Amino acid sequence: MSLPHAILTALLEKPSSGLELTRRFDKSIGYFWSATHQQIYRELGKLEAEGLIRALASEQPARGQKKSYEVLPAGRAELARWSAASQEPKPHRDTLLLRLRAAAVVGTEGIEADLRRHLDLHRRQLAEYEEIEQRDFPPGKDGPEDRLRHLVLRAGIDLETFWTRWLAHALEEFAELPSSGAEAQ
Repeated sequence: MSLPHAILTALLEKPSSGLELTRRFDKSIGYFWSATHQQIYRELGKLEAEGLIRALASEQPARGQKKSYEVLPAGRAELARWSAASQEPKPHRDTLLLRLRAAAVVGTEGIEADLRRHLDLHRRQLAEYEEIEQRDFPPGKDGPEDRLRHLVLRAGIDLETFWTRWLAHALEEFAELPSSGAEAQ
């Protein structure tokens, strides 16, 4: 249910074409809500059919021309309703954690190397988020919209900080395991 709301949010920030939305998802929204190009276009069609958005009139012939969309009042009302509604947190599902649990009974082969790979990935993501923070949120940029956007980025920074610390700790634990790893009993 959240992809249409992510699209409505992005279009309220700036009317865009499907391609522009895809690029913006890759650079910002996609850090916490990913969608493929096809999913975005499919959702744009649904939102338009529901009367929540409309294609902007093009000054040039439509053939081969990208359509840009804007949010209609009904779309703004839907986004306001959705953002004000209470939602329960989703249970966390993580394949790596499940694999660690399985390794406790079948052995740890391959797990340590993957923990190191994950640590590297999370360190890189953390560095990218910190770079975005430095670039996009300098001291004094504290309007209400900026503060809320910064909160979203801070969630990403805090999550990546958690994962880098946890993975470093997990690797320390691995270093203390017997060389044969955890085996089924």
